Amino acid sequence: MYQVKSARLLAENVYETWIEAPHVSRNAEAGQFLVLRIDDEGERIPLTISGVDGDCVRVIFMAVGTTTEKLAALKTGDAIHDVVGPLGQPSEVHHFGSCVLVGGGVGIACLPIIAKALKESGNSVIGIIGARNKDLLILEDEMKEACDELIITTDDGSYGIKGFAAGPLKEICESRPPDAVWVIGPAIMMKVTSGVTKPFGIKTFVSLNPVMVDGTGMCGSCRVVVNGETKFACVDGPEFDAHQVDFDLLMSRQRFYHPEEKESREHHHSGGCGCGGHH
Repeated sequence: MYQVKSARLLAENVYETWIEAPHVSRNAEAGQFLVLRIDDEGERIPLTISGVDGDCVRVIFMAVGTTTEKLAALKTGDAIHDVVGPLGQPSEVHHFGSCVLVGGGVGIACLPIIAKALKESGNSVIGIIGARNKDLLILEDEMKEACDELIITTDDGSYGIKGFAAGPLKEICESRPPDAVWVIGPAIMMKVTSGVTKPFGIKTFVSLNPVMVDGTGMCGSCRVVVNGETKFACVDGPEFDAHQVDFDLLMSRQRFYHPEEKESREHHHSGGCGCGGHH
């Protein structure tokens, strides 16, 4: 069992949980993820490692399904049944020169750990973070500390620049082209935003989040097509060259289990969650 060291609400439906998992924290690198199971009847879900502090690792997630809702209900001192990791390939961190990190919504959670690693490798780092509105923006202070410059966008203009992150990224590419770019967020956001860097020939990474089950490449549920070849996001990724990813296929696969997820949520909300008296 793995103890929850702290848990809090960051924004509407977005939660931060620190979990005591020394075997993960000792070996975790930027870009990797873990798989957890809340109880012995629960499903396994992958979550990006968003931070490391001593024996603890941080995950930040949106409560959108049965398991993430259960995870969101856990408080300090509660326990998680299984935590496996770190899994996946680390981010490609070395001395590029200048880097831009773009995060949308909960995807922002992946950026601080990458920004810190890039800075330690001697890069200058510009962060661009965006959300639908000011209230949904997360980790602003942490990103300010981790980056040399931080640009904020909101869809409705309630904070920072009105519009999407693709706008400031295009301006940077035109005026001071970076050597590498990371774009992390919803699939459609990654598709559109990474398209900005393609005409400039700038190396661009995206972190893919298809359905995963075992996290070891055995189940095949996380198949993605990159440069015309089938890859497994859990072992070959989760980061890939953005300009080689088949985003349309990725988005269709993400919708594949929606009926089952809906049924599971309805069962959970009706009281059939199978989680005993814990919640």
